[in-house]
Amino acid sequence: MDATLDKSNACPVHGMRSDSKTAALAAESIKPEPGSRWIRSFGQARELLRHARLRQSGVEAAPVEKEDPTKASIFFLDGDAHRERRAAIARFFTPRAIATRHMRVIQENTENLVAELRRDGRARLDDLSLRMAGAVIAEIVGLTSRDVTRMAKRIEGASRAAMAQRGGLWKLLAAVLARVYALQVLYLDVRPAIAARRAARQEDVISRLLDEGRSDVEILVESLTFGLAGMTTTREFIVVAAWHLFDNEELRRRFLDGNEADQHAILTEILRLEPVASMIWRDAAEEVVGITPETIAAGTRLSFDLRAANLDETEVGPCPLSLDPDRSRRLKSNGAYMSFGDGEHFCPGWQVALAETRVFLDRLFRVPGIRLVRAPDMHFVPPMLMSYELRNAVIACDRG
Repeated sequence: MDATLDKSNACPVHGMRSDSKTAALAAESIKPEPGSRWIRSFGQARELLRHARLRQSGVEAAPVEKEDPTKASIFFLDGDAHRERRAAIARFFTPRAIATRHMRVIQENTENLVAELRRDGRARLDDLSLRMAGAVIAEIVGLTSRDVTRMAKRIEGASRAAMAQRGGLWKLLAAVLARVYALQVLYLDVRPAIAARRAARQEDVISRLLDEGRSDVEILVESLTFGLAGMTTTREFIVVAAWHLFDNEELRRRFLDGNEADQHAILTEILRLEPVASMIWRDAAEEVVGITPETIAAGTRLSFDLRAANLDETEVGPCPLSLDPDRSRRLKSNGAYMSFGDGEHFCPGWQVALAETRVFLDRLFRVPGIRLVRAPDMHFVPPMLMSYELRNAVIACDRG
């Protein structure tokens, strides 16, 4: 399906309006990398992302050290190196880990944030969601020795500066700022956590990396990676899901009346329409034949349009721009479709993100008098994942 259909804000076949909050701006903002092959079909995207001859990649401005494997994030590893690193951390993201360890953190932070909201009567939703996501990923990684909110701001600053697109003097300044933020994360967050875990190992990623003999720099790189992936993306999803629930009374009632599976179906359908990461990239290490009509030559750059893949009617059914919580059950699909990627780089923390979003929103929408008094400002942030950002959404409630 052509991604340009988003621009019309309508389902051209069935005459239905789009329910997506971000589609119109996405159509103006999301573009494939110049010179790359643009992949928009769900079927082609799934086959290619699972293909052994494609290599993980990012945009040129991505904050990684590709030349030095010891400084390369798990995000940019492939093959055995990636599988070994991923297997070592997989247990931190399982349903059992969520139920036995992470759910306590999710529920405690949810109650604390709701208590603050009820005391003050209003809050910025993106601030609450960042604190929620930051607390959970900090517990998983092991960055629990300092103030989580300030740590989240430092990690966000490092990623923003590293991905700055402006040229000239600003590009040089951005590189300096990225290093300054990274050093702050290293000295204020990572090294205190390392010291604590050298004294006594815990069940977290940093302890595991220490067991593997990883250096402080390697642990810093992984902390920044998990911080960026776990905090910033979950923050946006919490806000966009809440925005849908605020604006759709029937959907909100169904969410609050439903069981965990019902709520999960609603959230994954929202995520299908509003994937936080809109574009990912791969490079063909060798020639690839038989997946696309034309052979993909070795060295070809591929831009995967996840948003377009999620609107492919051959996979998601008719009226793909409508929000239909029964879609995944009817089609017996995973619900989020391509929103978490696919293949060996499929997002490891997807179940954690859905769990914390579900618990937090279920509690938030039961607060007496809860209402959205200011819709979020929205813009897209190239180039890393061509993600949307939702800021300055203000919610209010009855004090108590």
